[in-house]
Amino acid sequence: MWLLPLAPSGPGRNSPRHLPSCSPALLLLLLGSYLGVSGVAEGSRRPNVVLLLTDDQDEVLGGMYVPSALCCPSRASILTGKYPHNHHVVNNTLEGNCSSKSWQKIQEPNTFPAILRSMCGYQTFFAGKYLNEYGAPDAGGLEHVPLGWSYWYALEKNSKYYNYTLSINGKARKHGENYSVDYLTDVLANISLGFLDYKSNSEPFFMMISTPAPHSPWTAAPQYQKTFQNVFAPRNKNFNIHGANKHWLIRQAKTPMTNSSIQFLDNAFRKRWQTLLSVDDLVEKLVKRLEFNGELNNTYIFYTSDNGYHTGQFSLPIDKRQLYEFDIKVPLLVRGPGIKPNQTSKMLVANIDLGPTILDIAGYNLNKTQMDGMSLLPVLKGASNLTWRSDVLVEYQGEGRNVTDPTCPSLSPGVSQCFPDCVCEDAYNNTYACVRTLSAQWNLQYCEFDDREVFVEVYNLTADPDQITNIAKSIDPELLGKMNYRLMMLQSCSGPTCRTPGVFDPGYRFDPRLMFSNHGSVRTRRFSKHPL
Repeated sequence: MWLLPLAPSGPGRNSPRHLPSCSPALLLLLLGSYLGVSGVAEGSRRPNVVLLLTDDQDEVLGGMYVPSALCCPSRASILTGKYPHNHHVVNNTLEGNCSSKSWQKIQEPNTFPAILRSMCGYQTFFAGKYLNEYGAPDAGGLEHVPLGWSYWYALEKNSKYYNYTLSINGKARKHGENYSVDYLTDVLANISLGFLDYKSNSEPFFMMISTPAPHSPWTAAPQYQKTFQNVFAPRNKNFNIHGANKHWLIRQAKTPMTNSSIQFLDNAFRKRWQTLLSVDDLVEKLVKRLEFNGELNNTYIFYTSDNGYHTGQFSLPIDKRQLYEFDIKVPLLVRGPGIKPNQTSKMLVANIDLGPTILDIAGYNLNKTQMDGMSLLPVLKGASNLTWRSDVLVEYQGEGRNVTDPTCPSLSPGVSQCFPDCVCEDAYNNTYACVRTLSAQWNLQYCEFDDREVFVEVYNLTADPDQITNIAKSIDPELLGKMNYRLMMLQSCSGPTCRTPGVFDPGYRFDPRLMFSNHGSVRTRRFSKHPL
């Protein structure tokens, strides 16, 4: 397959020899939060980078945190290295800044791929799902190609497996439902292999491959549709139990779930696994082609997802959007030059760190960016006495409908994502912000909701990894006040101030006077105008 770049890719004004702001970098080790790694030898040229991004793939047993448990805000955080309150993408709609004209004007020129291309001379390749509203007529349609991409093969709007349209460098190409030529995961694999065969060999490259799997409608390739017949959703301790002492949206779920609901979520879980088998094929083909081309030893490969997913936890059937580990934790696996095999790290990593890390790999001066995340290079180089963050921010703006949902009139209006048995997965006031803390002594999550009661949830994940017991009313009030203050600080942070010491860090300073307004009431940050 011949690929046509958007701009000449040969040596010139934007080639590495003319870009002093990006210097070569040779890396020794790449680790993430509970990050699986494998080893290859170091290369002598600037490293290539491949980022593989799945859609809605959870990782409860270990992984990386996302700053928002929803596709578009999380993907925007990956691209910009910023928390949602700084890139202003709050949901999956144009009104929520998802691929809007404002996003295109303000944020796209400053994404890490744009910097890689303009300042570091990297060839940049994108294939797959970009942002949920990409291709909308009101935001430039499929003709819009974001700044920073040499090769652009983007899916129109949300994940599909058949009957979709791709933007091929700004020109629409429709696909049907013939497996051999239209199954999207396989199409992305073939396009990616074509890029590796026909790209320029004089410049390093960055590839971002964003698959539809395992997002609904969970359409597996024909050869995988009968696999995992004896696989069921995990029956962990928080499966099919009442979410006592939690926010009202969790408490309203029907417990126990009906047999039909359990059968539905088990089937969804099985189909999700089936769709990921094609992702396995894609990864295998990609690695083999890199090896055949003699480029594997000089290429970093990152594998992750945009957000997690739940299947029956706290009797919520299937979705994301919630503050719990199953929705905010995703896999993160990396291999690359000099990385030793079978290693993990317990450093607290978020997806806002991917951009800074990849720019650091390219040799770019991160002080020139406005990113909130941190580069992992100090970890990679084995720095001693490393000062690292102990907390990250998670924030989500709930969505509801202003009309009554016919499946759930008793809760409407103001709710959304409702199932036939009147279990709703979202609402206007499912709007929250959390501090997720992980230090040598503490493993905590502190969350506040933007509702009339400013509902608070706190979990000690050392004693309660399934987040069953909300300890907000029993925890030390002084600690509760410190966590509230830290949350306020993170919700207004930008760039370096997002990396200041957390509550349990030696350098942390707490002034309780800042907790109060002139009227003596506790200060809290408001998120939306839709209390329910």
